Amino acid sequence: MPKISKAVFPVAGMGTRFLPATKASPKEMMPVVDKPLIQYAVEEAIAAGITELIFITGRHKRAIEDHFDKAYEMEAELEARGKNETLEMLRSILPKHISCIYIRQSEALGLGHAILCARPAVGNEPFAVLLADDLLVGDEPIMGQLCRVYEQNGCSILAVQNVEAEDTVNYGIVKCGPGMSGLHPITGIVEKPEPENAPSTLGVVGRYILTPKVFEHLEKVKPGAGGEIQLTDGIGSLLLEERALAYEFSGTRYDCGSKIGYLKATIALALEHPEVGREFAEYLDAIGCHIPSSPSSS
Repeated sequence: MPKISKAVFPVAGMGTRFLPATKASPKEMMPVVDKPLIQYAVEEAIAAGITELIFITGRHKRAIEDHFDKAYEMEAELEARGKNETLEMLRSILPKHISCIYIRQSEALGLGHAILCARPAVGNEPFAVLLADDLLVGDEPIMGQLCRVYEQNGCSILAVQNVEAEDTVNYGIVKCGPGMSGLHPITGIVEKPEPENAPSTLGVVGRYILTPKVFEHLEKVKPGAGGEIQLTDGIGSLLLEERALAYEFSGTRYDCGSKIGYLKATIALALEHPEVGREFAEYLDAIGCHIPSSPSSS
């Protein structure tokens, strides 16, 4: 199978659930401890062997480009002050062998449209999609797990997790045929069904590997509510022509598109942080808080 070398990051969303924090700053730049959400997603992709990063951006997203660009003035100042460790950390945000492409999504027409915007940069290759809202951690990087499953099966792979029945209205839900443990052939997919209409409780989370054939199907998808083109509809159409698999990844997901998920991620990753983890754990213990288990556990 061709190696997955390209990843698409749809980052054009407005982030209205975090207003006023996101009024002038992208939601993807919100920090969890000392790194923005988008950096966690980028590091996950790079750890999976991906070398070409394609960002689908919108207005007021310049901070994302600046974050992954060289900061000449800051680097010169750090070097002059002898802060070599901080300087090296800053320079390592984006390794030299990694390239970035930024494509403007002129209108917010849905996730499917954002993926379609990436077509000129992706070309006729399979590619990864990572949504920065979903912060996923595990002993093996989650996108690395998906790449391994793709190499073994050669078809589109969707990361899924079991969700509470009442929460199916918040997810794309897959219908699956019989398969091996943790890996299921997808026979259908429904966007945000009511619990009584959900074909399963396996919800799609923000990690995908898709074949280039999906672009042809996204071009034919009719816009739904709000004029948006849904990725779910494109994948549903793709299933008529190609097989796809639902993969129950090993790790923990934090829904950082919600305030409570963002707060949980901040606490969990702060406890794991080599600089502040121990002192933070002592503080939580001092105020009588239960310390959660490691975020790398499933």
